[in-house]
Order: sequence, then structure tokens, then C-alpha cells
Amino acid sequence: MIPSPYQKYQQAQAQTASKPKLLIMLYDGAIRFVKAGIEGIEERNYEKANNNLCKAQAIVHELISALNFEFAIANDLLMIYEYMLHCLIEANVKKNRELAEEALIHLSDLRETWVEASKLPDVATSV
Repeated sequence: MIPSPYQKYQQAQAQTASKPKLLIMLYDGAIRFVKAGIEGIEERNYEKANNNLCKAQAIVHELISALNFEFAIANDLLMIYEYMLHCLIEANVKKNRELAEEALIHLSDLRETWVEASKLPDVATSV
């Protein structure tokens, strides 16, 4: 399949982004997929809910794999990510909107934190 110009643009953007920008892009994707999963739950379109919540889980797994345990905060982030995974899995199994929304809140808060942190000069080089 030939990639669309938008897909080529996204690929180039991911390949040239800084580490903080890549993290923010991961959060953006997870947030988008959780919102789509919530829509699927609301519409009783369980295939849509499942597909999108699974994609959000995959991104959270990627965030976990990107943790640098040389920094003390990594252990705290790991606990938050594991809790979000729990919420996403339970939301998917039980088709529970509230659990998905809880994960969404955490993802949004962490995204905003990384946006602010990425503006600090030391963060851009140490993430």
C-alpha cells in the first residue's frame, strides 16, 4: 500500500522529533485512542471500543519501555502507567466509560506536564 502524503508527513515528523516531542506525540496518540474508545462504548460499537482501547494500551506499554530508571521519577511514572493500563483493560473488558475517562485524565495531565517540562532547557537533553 502506498502511504498517503499525510502518512509520509507523520513518519518524517516522528523520525526528526526531539525526545520530549516524541513523548508528547505518544501522549497525543493515547489520548486520541482513549477518546475514540469512549465513543465506541457510548455508541455500543464494541469493536471500535476494543480496537482503540487496545491501541491506547500499546502506547502506554511504549511509554513504560521508554522509562529511564536512572531518574527517581521513573518509578512513580511506572506506577501511574500501570494504573492507567489497569483502567484501560477494565474499561475494555467491562465497557466502562468511567474507567476509560479516568485513564484519559491521567494521560492529559501527564501530557501537559511534559509540555511544560519540555520548555525547560535541561529536559530537552536528558529525557
